[in-house]
Amino acid sequence: MAKTTSARGHHTRYDRLRKNYCFACGKDNPQGMRLKFVYDEESQQFVCRFRLGKRYTGPPGHCHGGIIATILDDAMGKVNKLRDVVALTSQITVDYIRPVPLNQPLRVESREVRVEGRQHTNMAEILNEKNEVLARSHGTFIAIDPEKMFAKYVKK
Repeated sequence: MAKTTSARGHHTRYDRLRKNYCFACGKDNPQGMRLKFVYDEESQQFVCRFRLGKRYTGPPGHCHGGIIATILDDAMGKVNKLRDVVALTSQITVDYIRPVPLNQPLRVESREVRVEGRQHTNMAEILNEKNEVLARSHGTFIAIDPEKMFAKYVKK
């Protein structure tokens, strides 16, 4: 079995948020998705297993495209932890390959593509139990100084 490590929230060695209200992964957001990611060292990617309930409905029986984009964005954002940086989404593209079903086991996997200075390029995929890719994204993230941007939200 592959070795995994927890990857909760947005923490890096540089900052700790007082509370995590992130809609996708925040444990302190009562309306959030509370996605839980682990880092699989063998495959060198972040993985989250989840099911989507009816509150995420778009087309009948399937997930709304905005929620799919949210899951992919959050998964790609986790990859920046590998570099101990806080990097914000600059741009993402999403390929909606197949409808993402509700109430079915799913997983999202994300990994680094390249890093050029402050620019981090990552990718993610949502897969079903048959390992079919349902949606794929690529994203550009820009590393920032969290002390400058989020000073009033960071514990000292």
